[in-house]
Amino acid sequence: MPKPPPPVTDNPWQTLRRFTAARIALGRAGVSLPTAPQLAFQLAHAQARDAVHLALDVEQLRQELISAGISGAQDCLVLDSAAPDRLTYLQRPDLGRRLSPASREALDDGDETRRYDLALVIADGLSSLAIARNAAPFLAALQARMAPRQWTLAPLSIVRQARVAIGDEVGSLLHAKLVVVLIGERPGLSSPDSMGLYLTWMPTVGMNDAQRNCISNVRMQGMSYADAAAKLDYLLVEAQRRTLTGVALKDESSAADDQTALPQRNFLLD
Repeated sequence: MPKPPPPVTDNPWQTLRRFTAARIALGRAGVSLPTAPQLAFQLAHAQARDAVHLALDVEQLRQELISAGISGAQDCLVLDSAAPDRLTYLQRPDLGRRLSPASREALDDGDETRRYDLALVIADGLSSLAIARNAAPFLAALQARMAPRQWTLAPLSIVRQARVAIGDEVGSLLHAKLVVVLIGERPGLSSPDSMGLYLTWMPTVGMNDAQRNCISNVRMQGMSYADAAAKLDYLLVEAQRRTLTGVALKDESSAADDQTALPQRNFLLD
C-alpha cells in the first residue's frame, strides 16, 4: 500500500529562511498555508496592533534611564503633543507634530540667551514598546560614544502621542542647534519594537523630512545599539561641521564601510 503524502509540502526555498525574518518559503497544506505559519501570522498581527495602542509608561522609562546613567534623566521633561488621546493621535497625525499649549508654555521660558548643541527627544510614536525596550540601552551607548566631545545638552524630553516633527518644536523652543528624536516606528509583522532616530539641524516648526537624517530599525534583532550610536555620532559631528542635515548629508561612516568589507556569500551556492 503506498505511503500517504505528508500533510505539509515543504517549499524548496526554505533554506533561505535562515537569512531573513520575512515570511518566505512557508510550504503549503493542499492549496492553503500550513496551520503553524497561519497561527504565527495572526500572533504577529496581534502584537503589531497591541504595540500601536499600548500607552508609554513614562515613569518606568524614566527609572530605566536613571538606572542606565543617562544624563538629565532625573529631571527629564514630560511633555504632550496636541493630540489629547491615542485615538485622536492615530486619526490626526497633524496634532502629533505639535506640542500641547501647556507643554509649549513649559518649554518657552523667554530666555533667548541659552543655547545648546544637542537636544534629545524621546517620543512614543507608533510603538511605545520600541521605546520601552530600546531607548535606555541605546542612549547609554550614545552617551559613552559622545562623552569626549563635551557637547552642551538640552534638558532630556519625553513626549507622549508624538510624531517625528514634534522634535522641531521642542528643539526650537530649547534653542538647540541639533535635535535627535528617538521614536517608535510603525510596527511590522516581524518587528513590533523597532525604534527610529531622526536628526535635524537648526530645528524649526514646518520643516520637512528631506531636511532630516534617519537611522531605522534600532533593536536587538535589527541594528545594534553600538552600530546605531556610531552612525548617529558620525552624523552629529558632520552635521555640526557642515551646518546641515537631510539629503545633503550622507552616512559615510567607517561602520558602514566595515559592513561592506565583509566577505559576500552566495546563498544559492551554500
